[in-house]
Amino acid sequence: MTTSPLPAFPPGFLWGASASAFQTEGAADAEGKGPSGWDAFAAQGRIKDGADASRGTGFHERYREDVALLAGLGADAFRFSVSWPRVIPGGSGPVNSRGLDFYDRLVDELCAHGITPAPTLYHWDTPLPLDEAGGWLRRETAQRFAEYAAVVADRLADRVPMWITINEPAEVILLGYALGEHAPGKQLLFDALPAAHHQLLAHGLAVQALRAAGADNIGLAVSHSPVRTAGTSDEDRFGAELYDTLTNWMFADPILTGAYPDEDFATLMPGPVAEDLAVISAPLDWYGVNYYQPMLVGAPATDALDDFAGIAMPAELPFGIRRLESEQRTAFDWAVVPDGLRELLVGLRDRFGDRLPPIHITENGCSYDGIDDQRRIAFLDGHLRALHRAIDAGVDVRGYFTWSLTDNIEWVEGASQRFGLVHIDYDTLERTPKASYAWYRDAIAAQRAGSGN
Repeated sequence: MTTSPLPAFPPGFLWGASASAFQTEGAADAEGKGPSGWDAFAAQGRIKDGADASRGTGFHERYREDVALLAGLGADAFRFSVSWPRVIPGGSGPVNSRGLDFYDRLVDELCAHGITPAPTLYHWDTPLPLDEAGGWLRRETAQRFAEYAAVVADRLADRVPMWITINEPAEVILLGYALGEHAPGKQLLFDALPAAHHQLLAHGLAVQALRAAGADNIGLAVSHSPVRTAGTSDEDRFGAELYDTLTNWMFADPILTGAYPDEDFATLMPGPVAEDLAVISAPLDWYGVNYYQPMLVGAPATDALDDFAGIAMPAELPFGIRRLESEQRTAFDWAVVPDGLRELLVGLRDRFGDRLPPIHITENGCSYDGIDDQRRIAFLDGHLRALHRAIDAGVDVRGYFTWSLTDNIEWVEGASQRFGLVHIDYDTLERTPKASYAWYRDAIAAQRAGSGN
């Protein structure tokens, strides 16, 4: 497969790839690491294909090999996550210095190759003792998270020039607390809203802690999807608008405007909400966007299916998610809609105006099988062109991190969904760069050379 040259991105545009601790590190109990809520969830047999999440991709032992792959890619930056239970096994209390030492070594290795370390402090792996005590339903968890952020920054801030507090809080709440499909497996529906507020508060407190420890260039990674309305009835419109609010604006609005998108939601939140919102909306240096596909939403229906998570929606919810038709689909059966990225970014700019910081695309990728993954190349090419159209339309986008560097444990889907530029043999943990790795490497090189590819 050949593609025409990409248009030239702005000077200084950051090219990177992403990963997360639970999905790649393995070494579930090495060097004093404590269990996470996801470790306990996996132990219940909740990973559908039985993949061994405790082994992951062996990143804990093979990180130098993966950093060499990043260097071969020509990546400017690597977005990884720090495992909270590896650093503070109990979620609070004693710090595990051996756990911090691992991230020290990783950061040094990245810096030695001229790659910017961009750690995410929370990518879903809550320390198990905190999960068992109520997790994000408890205000105390936000306070413990800020303490953990300070510990990590105290060790790494001298070499880490880019920080991400929390990844995809909407998915944690929807899938983990409302529907029970992810850890910690709670099925609270709208009673999960307090957990959303506490995650927002954790973000704001972590921003304070990071800045106090000398860290700078702080953002977070929020998932966004353009929402299409399925049908023309009032019920369809209400369902789509509510879903849009819950998944797109429940987190973005408090962070960027200091207010919930609807005052009715504010009344459902715990604690001194007005005071908390002042913390939550602390200024950011940039805003991270994770994009995969638009969502088609309408009134609840018996055939409604959450096409993002592959789960049936409870009848008690006032919306249903339909399968969005598209000419191309990923191996995960997600719709391939590159222009949805442009639409989303322009919509964010229009909604927030000057309150929207510069943007980094912190995740964008697809699941396809095979080493000669031409469909992934087409996906990346199409989405990067859509991203460039958004930049041409005046959206300030500073970087792009594809998901992901290597295949990984895709949460409850296990090893069955392959998002990586690099193939992982889960028997041997051997790494094999795919055709998309070579394509992305050449695209980055051409951008640097100024040829526009």
